[in-house]
Amino acid sequence: MVWRSYSPPVTKVGASLEEPLHHMSNVDTQDFPVAVLQRSREVPVVVDFWAEWCGPCKMLSPVLEKLAAEGEGAWELVKVDVDANQDLSVQFGVQGIPNVIAFRDGVPIDQFTGALPEPAVRSWLEGILPSEWDAMVEDARDAMLEGDFVRAEQQLRAVLDAVPDHQEAGTSLAAMLISSGETEEALIVLGRLSPTPEVERLQSAARISSTQGDDVSELEADLDADPGNDTARLALAKALAGKAEYEPAFDLLLTVVRNRGEESNDARLAMIDIFGVLGDDHPLTVLYRRQLANSLY
Repeated sequence: MVWRSYSPPVTKVGASLEEPLHHMSNVDTQDFPVAVLQRSREVPVVVDFWAEWCGPCKMLSPVLEKLAAEGEGAWELVKVDVDANQDLSVQFGVQGIPNVIAFRDGVPIDQFTGALPEPAVRSWLEGILPSEWDAMVEDARDAMLEGDFVRAEQQLRAVLDAVPDHQEAGTSLAAMLISSGETEEALIVLGRLSPTPEVERLQSAARISSTQGDDVSELEADLDADPGNDTARLALAKALAGKAEYEPAFDLLLTVVRNRGEESNDARLAMIDIFGVLGDDHPLTVLYRRQLANSLY
């Protein structure tokens, strides 16, 4: 694994200049998005916010550097001078130094403040490094990219058998189940996970996808035969949404909401599910969310 150094390479004490430590780099505001956020999608990155005048920082830095060298690429150490990069300190809420923040998948996952002793730092690192289950999830994702969905599903199910609330395994398996039409099981898997935006998006997708097999022509005929039947209108709207025909689905759902009958709340929830799949910035979400609000108040 080749790691880009963003400053003159740091070298071991007593080592020659020809022996750079590729596990460590000094990073500024400009380099941070690539050196930390992007890089942490491949390997955990530990950021040491420090300053030259800080005594405890000088106690902690050798410990972090030693452990980074021992890690041999399992994680990488980045040092940020808070005096030279005050905007980064503000962005990540650094109020005291040394402040150490671990990043994975582009987001902070844990942190500590102060010059902890080496055993405490070792223990903290164990908590932020990928587990054997995380490695199995990565293997499953590689299998998906290779088109080996059988192996991917086996790996993900093995992880969830051991850790039912493993977030990455759960969302990955749920996405596979939704794609194959097994929406009820997908919702069961998602129900064991923490309610993150990704989990909520997949839950919305599962509920919408559950109507993919419905016969739109038959449902249209039912509504034509009884135009005042909101149950038929709701069923048709959900079937259209299941086929990604979102705009006509929205129009039907809005009519049901405005009629304020027994199906009104179900129609409102169906619209929210579609918003969740499309995302907040989609033009249809922006348009119909406003119309939904106007219909409710």
